Amino acid sequence: MSLEVTDLVVEIDGRRVVDGVSFAVPDGARVGLIGESGSGKSLTALALMGLLPEGATASGSVRWNGREILGLADREIAGIRGDEIGMVFQEPRTALNPIRTIGRQIAETIRIHERIDRREARTRAVAEAARVALPDPERIVDRYPHQLSGGQRQRAAIAIALAARPRLLVADEPTTALDVTIQAGVLRLLLSLVESDGMSLVFITHDLAVLAQVATEAVVLADGRVVESGPLGTLLTAPTSPITQGLLRDATATLWRGEDEG
Repeated sequence: MSLEVTDLVVEIDGRRVVDGVSFAVPDGARVGLIGESGSGKSLTALALMGLLPEGATASGSVRWNGREILGLADREIAGIRGDEIGMVFQEPRTALNPIRTIGRQIAETIRIHERIDRREARTRAVAEAARVALPDPERIVDRYPHQLSGGQRQRAAIAIALAARPRLLVADEPTTALDVTIQAGVLRLLLSLVESDGMSLVFITHDLAVLAQVATEAVVLADGRVVESGPLGTLLTAPTSPITQGLLRDATATLWRGEDEG
C-alpha cells in the first residue's frame, strides 16, 4: 500500500499554514518530514489522519492505496486509523488515557478492528507489551500511564499504534520529549518493528541527526512549503536549500556536543 499526498493545503481561521505540500510514500518506504517549529510538518501529519484541530480545514489530495481519504467522514477515516494507518504522537502523557490501564488501551485498539473477547484481548495486549520490550508485561498491562516512566509510556503508545498491524506508521516527533539515552532505545525499537512488519513509515522531526537513524528519504518543510526533498544521503552530503543546510549545521553541532560530553 502506498500514500500519495498532492498539493495539500491546511488553513486555520483563514490563514494558510500548509501550502501545497506534495510527497509520496511507496510501500515499505521510510520517509521523513523535517523542519523547524512552525514549518507545518505536524499539521501535515494530522491532516493525513483526519485529526486536524477545530477551526482547521484541509484541501488537496491524500490517497491511500489509490483511495482518496482526505475529507472522509469521521466514521470512515476512523476505520482506517489504527487498522491500516497507525500514529505515534510526540507526548505520550497526553496521548494516553490517564484513567485506563495500559493493557485496556492496547486491547481496545485490537477489539475495534477484530471480533475477540476480553480474555483474548488481554492475552494479545500482554504480547504487544512484550513486543515493545516493556518490562514484566503481565503486570505492566495493569498499570496506568502515570505509573510508567516516559520511555515506557512511549513504548506503550507504540504498542497501541501497532497492535492492529497497520501498513503505514506516522510517527510525530516520538522521541523529542525523552532523555537522549532513552531516545536511542525507542528509535531502535521503532525501526526494528517497522522493518519486521514490513511497514511504511512517515517520521516527523526537527532533528536531522535523529532522522538519519530511521529514514531513507526526506521532505524538508519551511513556512508550510516543501523547500527540498530527495534521498536522505543526498540531503546530508549536498543540501541545496539554506533551510536544509541550517538543519545539517544544527545536527553536526549536536553530534559534536555529544562526543565532547562522552
